[in-house]
Amino acid sequence: MANRIYETQNPKTVRRALDAVGAAFKLTWLPGMSHHPWLRPDKTDMRWLPINQDIEMPENAPMPLAVLDRLIEEASHRVIYDYCGCRLAYRCEHYPVEIGCLLMGDSAIEGKSQKKREVGVEEAKAFARKAVDAGLVPIVGKARIDNALFGIKDHGRMLTTCFCCECCCITRNIRHVPLDKVEPLFPPLEGVTIEVTDDCKGCGTCAKHCYIEAITIVDKRAVIGEYCRACGRCATVCPKDAIRVRLDDADFLDKTIDRIRSYVKYD
Repeated sequence: MANRIYETQNPKTVRRALDAVGAAFKLTWLPGMSHHPWLRPDKTDMRWLPINQDIEMPENAPMPLAVLDRLIEEASHRVIYDYCGCRLAYRCEHYPVEIGCLLMGDSAIEGKSQKKREVGVEEAKAFARKAVDAGLVPIVGKARIDNALFGIKDHGRMLTTCFCCECCCITRNIRHVPLDKVEPLFPPLEGVTIEVTDDCKGCGTCAKHCYIEAITIVDKRAVIGEYCRACGRCATVCPKDAIRVRLDDADFLDKTIDRIRSYVKYD
């Protein structure tokens, strides 16, 4: 069923497939499950790109979204999907269903769905900006599970950009995965830190909007836990501007691109 998920727009069919994905993630603690292709670190490495406009950066360093722009520019192919299966399946009420994934690389054009289209550089960039402007967070890298979901054989030549909200399969299920399994598969972007300042009043808005439940309120103050993937979403909703997002490494762009090239060929 999973390899036909993007050949249909039937919410019940898509949800059954995604529920199976969720069940697989929830069983990662079982002996032997770490060898499953979806859960092997050499097959999956996905990282969140903070969408914050006020992120603290070294002087003259590019914004994190420059990573996505560069990947789009260098990709051999860019394919946009016209709907998000996760938002469709879980009947998302807060974000556009019509914003799906952006796949890049030679394998991106192999999917059989009629709900996709190949686009040029500028259209792909505009699509990504539309997603970010809608409040969706880009998660970029190689996701082995996407080969199954899109019905594309894994040749190591497909790069995924998911634009995620609470409904998405990664964000819905990552909190069920033991932390020692999360870190190799879904590590934060290098150099990004999230800090709660003394302006925090413990209102809980950030915790409510953290889709992997990495924030708790302790003694009237937000506490960021180890599951935080540094997406920066909490800072965008804090009514007191009490959460600071900082990127310390001025060379993060080249380092991130080099790391991605080390495990997937997309250009």
